[in-house]
Amino acid sequence: MTDQTSQLALRQTPRILSIAGTDPTGGAGIQADLKSIAANGGYGMAVISALVAQNTRGVRSVHTPPVAFLRAQLNAVSDDVTIDAVKIGMLAQLDVITEVRSWLMECRPPVVVLDPVMVATSGDRLLDRSAEQALRDLIPQVDLVTPNVPELAVLLGEHPAATWAEALEQGGRLSARTGVTVLVKGGHLNETSCPDALVNTQGLLSHSVVEVALPRIRTRNTHGTGCSLSSAMATVQARTGDWAQSLVEVKDWLQDALAHADDLEVGQGNGPIHHFHQLFARATAVSTLTAGVR
Repeated sequence: MTDQTSQLALRQTPRILSIAGTDPTGGAGIQADLKSIAANGGYGMAVISALVAQNTRGVRSVHTPPVAFLRAQLNAVSDDVTIDAVKIGMLAQLDVITEVRSWLMECRPPVVVLDPVMVATSGDRLLDRSAEQALRDLIPQVDLVTPNVPELAVLLGEHPAATWAEALEQGGRLSARTGVTVLVKGGHLNETSCPDALVNTQGLLSHSVVEVALPRIRTRNTHGTGCSLSSAMATVQARTGDWAQSLVEVKDWLQDALAHADDLEVGQGNGPIHHFHQLFARATAVSTLTAGVR
């Protein structure tokens, strides 16, 4: 994949399109993407690829609208709005992947981030097995792919990495195979820290591995973390034009979003992260200050 950064006109408020499924509890999918985009300074837009009946405890049902309507949504946005970056999430089926790929070939935004959604946090499957190869074939058309450890293994046809070093090796193999930068994520590993790393074997980064490690936040409320991370990366990259800088900024935001996740008390299972923790903290500080003045 050729680096598209030179075609990117940096904007203070970039226009970000999310193509993904829904989550009626608001913690993952399109709803999480729009929160993540807004929290990181972008203007969010959304095209629905699947309607998902789910909550913090699991997925109950998935309805995939006709691909003709998917394309109508995509065309409605791109015919009118200049898209600075697109985040692609849940695609669910082969024909959906094919349609999104066709649209990308006709209307290629400067930044494309693919979160290869296959399995929900609850363990429920979100991608037909028959569509796995099509998803692999889509990767060379994007700039950044953000698999978790199990998804990285599926994309390579290997066993999941047991250690961070193994995960980085797998990320290198996926980058070499596709020509794309891979964001390797350590959230699924049982380690003290929670590292993430950009891996590129094509010389598109300052180093082949750019790692950012922060302490692991101990919380069960991690629903939608992958969705939120990928949409935040698309947003910040459209502001900075620098993947390494974007990862540092996004990791700092996500760390606090996880640290304050328990404050929300949403659901009885794996609850959502607190996308707007910084905004809430500022509002509380202003309210306290104003009350003190009175």
